[in-house]
Amino acid sequence: MYSTYLFEGTNIDVPHRYENLEYQGFGAQGIVMKAFDTQTQQNVAIKKLTRPFAHPLSAKRTFREFVILNLINHQNVVKLLNLYTPQNDNINEFSDVYLVMELMDGNLSTFSLQNYDQEHLSFLMYQMLCGVNHLHKSGIIHRDLKPSNIGFRANASIKLLDFGLACAENSASLTGYVTTRHYRAPEIILGAGYKANADVWSLGCIFAELITKTILFPGTNHVDQWTKIISIVGTPNSSFYETLTDTTKAYLNSLPKYSAKSWESLLPDSLFPSWEKDSELTAANARDLISKMLVIDPKQRINVRDAINHPYVKLWYKASEVDGLASPSYDITIDDIEHDVETWKRLIFNQIQTWQ
Repeated sequence: MYSTYLFEGTNIDVPHRYENLEYQGFGAQGIVMKAFDTQTQQNVAIKKLTRPFAHPLSAKRTFREFVILNLINHQNVVKLLNLYTPQNDNINEFSDVYLVMELMDGNLSTFSLQNYDQEHLSFLMYQMLCGVNHLHKSGIIHRDLKPSNIGFRANASIKLLDFGLACAENSASLTGYVTTRHYRAPEIILGAGYKANADVWSLGCIFAELITKTILFPGTNHVDQWTKIISIVGTPNSSFYETLTDTTKAYLNSLPKYSAKSWESLLPDSLFPSWEKDSELTAANARDLISKMLVIDPKQRINVRDAINHPYVKLWYKASEVDGLASPSYDITIDDIEHDVETWKRLIFNQIQTWQ
């Protein structure tokens, strides 16, 4: 029923329906293979999760990703196609988890604007915003948006990936130990509590990186990250500090004060692809959208719906993509439950059985 292959020192077990395996990459979450599904006649991505039961947190992350991928149905969110384990008959031997998903050509961490124009850049941003908007409508914050978690196809279509850190907006699990540091919203860095538009900050960082080909805020730790942020967008006004603890407030007030740099100097016209005259797809409009996304105070930051209506991306607006029905609401209790590894393992095993 299963064939076993060896890639990068890792055994990969696949049902016979999947053929022509090719190694795609190895990341923190697991090893990814390309394969051809003989049942559906399409190429797919197969991800073997790395040590899914190493500790309760990793097991919970695995379970949460299953639940969210089962819930969400949107063209800009990757679709889960199958879920399996070669230890399907015996929970006592259960150790390996495989996800089969739509295959992407790559992700935005390796994307180059060299062969694309301003329309492509605008379309990429619209799709990211649409995907995040759909998550937010279902009460889900992604919490780990970064270029490597944005799947990309050569036709310029994108899909959001990796939902292991996603959670409900009102979850008690809204900790700072999420989101890769360089894309982490200020309110998360400072432990001030956060809402869905923390994802918008991350998208703003990604947008700037697509243009400059460099990380905008390359902090080496959370203090350096904060300093990198304020050195570009400027020290926030005192009203933002009112939400912080006295200790955090005192520390921030002890730092040098910075004035905001101009986005024209950071993102000059020369970095952008060409654009048509009289079009809304100008470097000025792109900078304006980034400036509204990268606002330190989340209460003043643009939300995802208003970002979709911004002139730079609005030309792609389709009601079916933006205003369609939300996916079923995510069960917030999952975020607040703490189980031991064996309990999570049993829940995951049961999830897999529903796919057989």
